[in-house]
Amino acid sequence: MKISELRKQSAKELDEQLVGLKREQFNLRMQKASGQLTQTHEIRRTRRDIARVLTAQAEKK
Repeated sequence: MKISELRKQSAKELDEQLVGLKREQFNLRMQKASGQLTQTHEIRRTRRDIARVLTAQAEKK
């Protein structure tokens, strides 16, 4: 996910994407806690994607 792509999206699309990313982050945390997560780098990627969406939202305001 690139910040340039996020800047082109509307506020509603950014909100929807943020909800999806937070849901994904929660699922990854649950998988890690139960020992099912094999690709631990996905947690970091998701966290950074959330930060990118929040940055794009702040720029729109």
